[in-house]
Amino acid sequence: MSRLAKILLAGVLGGSLAAMPVVDVSAQQVAAKSSARIGLGRPALPEEIKAWDTDVRPDGKGLPVGKGTVKEGDVLFQERCASCHGEFGQGVGRYPVIAGGLGTLKADRPDKTVGSFWPDASTVFDYIKRSMPFGNAQSLTDDETYALTAYILNLNDVIKDENFELNEKNFASVKMPNAAAFYGDDRETAEKHFWKKDPCMKDCRAAPKVIGRAVSVDVTPDSKAGPKVD
Repeated sequence: MSRLAKILLAGVLGGSLAAMPVVDVSAQQVAAKSSARIGLGRPALPEEIKAWDTDVRPDGKGLPVGKGTVKEGDVLFQERCASCHGEFGQGVGRYPVIAGGLGTLKADRPDKTVGSFWPDASTVFDYIKRSMPFGNAQSLTDDETYALTAYILNLNDVIKDENFELNEKNFASVKMPNAAAFYGDDRETAEKHFWKKDPCMKDCRAAPKVIGRAVSVDVTPDSKAGPKVD
């Protein structure tokens, strides 16, 4: 038994356990300790950060320098994408449809494709560059990504000229058909009347009342109203 344990045991048995001293650790001491370097790793190099920083914003910020035409994208699409997405973006098997569907968003079974639903062309470029082709992600060059984006936009009649060259300079000028249907999160305004300064946390409503009972035999009845089972 350790010395400390013996002292505590003796105090309990004697009925006079002394008060333990309170250790005051200041916030400054904690902050100083947490900020101390532990000697692991190193700062990321600029080229390493650039390799990961590939996101593209709707206004075109983040786009790399490059270019690609609809025709070039057509060739690439048939070679690397059509096996899953179909020759014209119609989808193969369970792989997603990426073209068509215009005017179907209010239907019972809408076709949410790049052309019918997506609000920004930057999402097309970003997703292709980051995740495609399936099984070989990030294998495409910037020029190939521009070309594939141009071809997919052409399949959706967003770009109509097959000789059109998409690049970082004209990219932001591409307008998607469903862009106007998207809006920023406005819950702070639209739902503010639902907010309560002091929300109810207990007994907030009356107990629910049973106003009807199921008569189907494939549901569990209560002990009084249900049929008796031998």
